[in-house]
Amino acid sequence: MRVLVVKTSSMGDVLHTLPALTDAANHIPNITFDWVVEENFAQIPSWHFAVDTVIPVAIRRWRKNWFSRPVRKERHQFIQQLRQQQYDCIIDAQGLIKSAFLITRKARGIKHGLDRQSIKEPIASWFYDVKHHVPKQMHAIERVRLLFAKSLNYTFPNHTGDYAIARHFTQVLPEDAMQYLVFLHATTRDEKHWTEDAWRELIKQIEPTGLTIKLPWGAPHEEQRALRLAKGFQHVQVLPKLALDEIATIIAGAKAVVSVDTGLSHLTAALDRPNITLFGQTDPKLIGGYGKNQHSIISADKSMQSITANQVYEKLAHFL
Repeated sequence: MRVLVVKTSSMGDVLHTLPALTDAANHIPNITFDWVVEENFAQIPSWHFAVDTVIPVAIRRWRKNWFSRPVRKERHQFIQQLRQQQYDCIIDAQGLIKSAFLITRKARGIKHGLDRQSIKEPIASWFYDVKHHVPKQMHAIERVRLLFAKSLNYTFPNHTGDYAIARHFTQVLPEDAMQYLVFLHATTRDEKHWTEDAWRELIKQIEPTGLTIKLPWGAPHEEQRALRLAKGFQHVQVLPKLALDEIATIIAGAKAVVSVDTGLSHLTAALDRPNITLFGQTDPKLIGGYGKNQHSIISADKSMQSITANQVYEKLAHFL
């Protein structure tokens, strides 16, 4: 059985889809998946044992020059690749108009997706042959797992989902694995940031443990923040700019992780590493860390500034 998955972005949403593939593989012998995903996240599906072909799409980049000749050529090549295969089932787990219109409707096979009551953008459901009801008040991962179960006609499992990608990294762990912590300090929205003073206070509290702290970053302003956090501390290492699989390898070898609400926090959960995620305005009930040893600290007043280093260290100490 060959299934096409349409789940293009974001990093967290792509990672949230992995347990559904594991469920399906456990219930349906010889099932394989092809996966349409944004080019920046194309590595993630390849880490799962049930994925055969990753089909990168670049809607985020294309929309900047949608009608230019190079972009039109790329779009044409993408559609050609998409239509090479006749699928037994197509599952649109993205649930957006643009994914349904630009991708799902052009693929060959029976198209499954959420119904109007379950989906974020109801018009998208027009493009599905089979529509499924999935309660909105479920964790995002459980919603995708239920959508897959209904689309592929197996009983929804009653156990915690398995991302099944940690094994991809356990054979290539760093030499200093389990001797360091990773602090994920970078996120996209200002209100999700923890204060630099609080990060530095936590760094100071870690110093007597003898553990190293590693600080990854993606953009230049994030590197500058990492350098400010590390200033004056011998046990803090600002990492070079790394590819996503390299960051995953670092996280897989961490003794524990402290993170703000960011895609890499979901990657930490997918890699089964102990993680403490800090939440201010965001409610983690439906999108928070899912899996083994995932813990949240939620600000009582919805402000990241009110979370203290002592609060974080008290939780972190259990893993040290």
